[in-house]
Amino acid sequence: MYAVIRTYLGTGAKQLFKLLEERNADVEATLRKVPGLVSYTLLNTGDGGTAVTVCTDKVGTDASLKVARDWIQKNASNIHTNPPIVTEGPVIVQIK
Repeated sequence: MYAVIRTYLGTGAKQLFKLLEERNADVEATLRKVPGLVSYTLLNTGDGGTAVTVCTDKVGTDASLKVARDWIQKNASNIHTNPPIVTEGPVIVQIK
């Protein structure tokens, strides 16, 4: 398995996560289309937030990055945010 973490901070991040929370059903439906999706978590930190995507392989996490970028461009282009901090790598342990 492979995971990618996107952390949004700074200008517009709080506003973006408010919108993501309001549109959570749409966000979920969009992310469910990612190939090999194992799990997706969206965490509101109060001053922005973090998205954690786990897929069966890097192809899936790469697709999730594109899906997230496209969703934000289509639905939140009026919110100007800093690019997310992206951290990714192979999953060592996952407990369900």
